[in-house]
Amino acid sequence: MVLAAGLGLRMRPLTETTAKPLLMLDGRSLLDRALDRLDSIGVENAVVNAHWHADQVAAAVARRDSPHIALQREDLLLETGGGVTRALPRLGPDPFAVLNGDSVVLDGPTPALARMAAIFDPEQMDGLLLVVRTAQVDGEVGRGDFHLDPLGRVRRPKELELAPYIFSGVQILTPALFEGAPAGPFSLNRLYDRAIAAGRLYALVHDGIWFHLSTPADLERAEASMQAGLVRALF
Repeated sequence: MVLAAGLGLRMRPLTETTAKPLLMLDGRSLLDRALDRLDSIGVENAVVNAHWHADQVAAAVARRDSPHIALQREDLLLETGGGVTRALPRLGPDPFAVLNGDSVVLDGPTPALARMAAIFDPEQMDGLLLVVRTAQVDGEVGRGDFHLDPLGRVRRPKELELAPYIFSGVQILTPALFEGAPAGPFSLNRLYDRAIAAGRLYALVHDGIWFHLSTPADLERAEASMQAGLVRALF
């Protein structure tokens, strides 16, 4: 699933007339980059949700040949948790990938989703997040998102504690994570916290590049990096 329904408030004025996932980076939309990632590892069916400028998102997915996309229009913005919960019947009984439509992850030596799939164990995990070292992020990361233990289990930072990792917007989740999920809008963070308490939320550290795209300045920096050949130089 690709989450493409957000309002993109911090990216204004660019998102006043355009859905944030349809903004362009180095000649390709952020949404197409996410769908390309799924297509490249053999994903045949995907769900894309849409709320803000939903007609634009619908037109964009209609232009693609693969993967096959089911558009989920949300008249009420369901947030991340509500959006995925509504899509569960289309996502099936097995673990599935969820990507933020405005997150750009560029692979290191091995595709990130392939690395994640190789270590994902539904017997131990309700979710596996791809995280990035905050020290490697060009842009504002706040206090970070997570700590990891030696096995990769996730915990939240304590009060006034800095966390060394930030969530990239790429994850593998199981339907079991959503058992008892509330109806209507809610954040996936509610389900993360429950999985953390049960010791069933894990993370993998990304070995490539992640562009933190929250503001127009972030997008400008990412565009400059791509145009300068930074990614080709590193990989």
